[in-house]
Amino acid sequence: MHPVLVYTASRIGLFVVTLGVLYLVGLQNPLILLAAAFVISGVASYVLLSRQRDAVSSRLSDRIGRPKPEDD
Repeated sequence: MHPVLVYTASRIGLFVVTLGVLYLVGLQNPLILLAAAFVISGVASYVLLSRQRDAVSSRLSDRIGRPKPEDD
């Protein structure tokens, strides 16, 4: 599967799980709930998704470094 899709799906999944856990813990204010879930999932993704982030970076650098085909 495409590394960008895997990384994006993993980030979204981590955010949704964090949101659900914080809601179950008792955080009811929607604005604080979303902000806390955003921050916590961001920190967690930095730690947990480093392999996927490296794969995306490698894929993008290969794509940028590849010469473009010339149109006639």
